[in-house]
Parts: sequence; C-alpha cells; structure tokens
Amino acid sequence: MNAITISPPAPLPQALTAASAAGRTLVMGVVNVTPDSFSDGGRWDTTDLAVAHGLQLLAQGADILDIGGQSTRPGAADVSPEEERSRVLPVIRALAEAGAVVSVDTLRAATATAAVDAGARIINDVSGGLADPDMHRAAAAAGVVYICQHWRGDPTTMDTLTDYGPGGVVAGVEAELRERLAELETAGVRPEQIVLDPGLGFAKTHPQSWELLAATRRLTEDLGHPLLIGASRKRFLAAVTVPEAAADPLARDAATTATTALAAAAGAWAVRVHEVPANRDAVRTASLWKENR
Repeated sequence: MNAITISPPAPLPQALTAASAAGRTLVMGVVNVTPDSFSDGGRWDTTDLAVAHGLQLLAQGADILDIGGQSTRPGAADVSPEEERSRVLPVIRALAEAGAVVSVDTLRAATATAAVDAGARIINDVSGGLADPDMHRAAAAAGVVYICQHWRGDPTTMDTLTDYGPGGVVAGVEAELRERLAELETAGVRPEQIVLDPGLGFAKTHPQSWELLAATRRLTEDLGHPLLIGASRKRFLAAVTVPEAAADPLARDAATTATTALAAAAGAWAVRVHEVPANRDAVRTASLWKENR
C-alpha cells in the first residue's frame, strides 16, 4: 500500500511539521478546564491546576495541548462566552509563555480570536463552524491551524442524528466535511491551515465510530487533508472493556492506546488523548512499525 503524502498543516512550529512530515503522528494532550467533562471533569478546573496539568503532559511527551472550557459531551449544559473565556484564556497564556503549542477547544469565534491573541496556535472547533457563523472568518483572519470536526446537532440532540442513509457513515461524513471545506474556502481559510476530524462519538452510534476509525486512511486520502483522531475514553470503546467497568471512562485507557496505534499506523496527523505516556509510546511504535514493515 502506498504511503500517505498529505503535507502537515501550516503554520505550525518547525518541530511539529517535521515530525508529521516524517510520518510520526502527533500527540495532543487534553486539558479540560471544566467541572463537567465526561472523563475528568473538575480535576483541573482552576487556572493553577490546569497549568500544572498541562506542564505535566508536556513533560510526558505531548506535542500539543488542547485547552477547553466547555464540555461537549452528550447532554452537556451550555456555558456563557464570558465564563468560557475566563476559564481558558489564563491557562492558554501561561502555557504558551512556557513554550507549549496550544490549541483552543471552542465553538465560538470570539473565544477563538481571544485565544489566538493569548498565544494559541490552533483552533479546534468540534462544530466545524456550524455553531457560530463567524468562526470560519475568524480562522481565516487568525491564520492559524483550524481543526474542522464533523458535527450534527448539538450535545442535546446529536445522539438522535445518526442516520447517514444508504451510503453509510463514512460516505456521509465525507460528503458533509466536503461541504465544510467549501465553506472554509469561501471564508478565505487557506487549505494548508485545515485539519479534519471525523467526530467519533458525535452523532455516531458505537458501530459507526468503529467504522470511521477503521476508515482513517481512506478519509485522509479522499479528503486531502491531515486527520485528527479523537477516540480517547469515548463510549464506543466500552465494547472492549470488561462489562463491570464499561461505564467508567478511565477504564477505557488501554483501548484508547490501541486505537492510537491503529490510527497512527493508518496515517493520522494527530491523536487527541487524556493520558499521554502510553499514547506517546503507541505513536512511536506505529512509526517504527511503518518504517520497518
């Protein structure tokens, strides 16, 4: 099978573009500055705790830190723009000043713009611009990497929007991401800024998330952009945990590591994870395996 030759997105620091160009999947560590994240809500919900956690993830080998101030789990409550910014901006500023490559996980253009001003180099928008009509223009103006995730509905409705028609979930996600790409072009976002995310668990049944994960290589090649995979601790991974632990997100860390290795072997640009050390080893294992197969 031919190697994937998708170029890494730009602008990113030289070390990151070199790593992804050389075939190593990047590790994006999650810092949830929220009280209600599905997997670790409340553990890092103050500035000091979040910054300390981010620095720990960097020391463990994270390439990127993804800072979020609003949970997007199914059924999550909305957070005001002011509250979101008060949570994330001090953390972004401190970690960027410490030398981290910071991503802001937000649905809001105003938060994204403020985060870039505070030092963020990546905008990670799980709505792909559907939650805020100003987001694509904000990404174009900022000129940073924009991660466009596949999205249907919102946290209160997405679990009811899993019908992708006779073509199936992979074809449906591809078609809808192509619509987002056309909108991004119209807004002036350069192709080299764009990373795509199939949105595992967002308006997907568990079998559909597995099907999309298995299509990592196809999605990258068909859509022509680097791909971020965010499987960490999600509900569809409960299928491989022991039944008595299925409801515990932390019990899914071993399964997360396995999905990281598979996604990295299939050419994912980055994986978004809560626990860095095992996933760091998984992407490096996949890289060595690809080099020597």
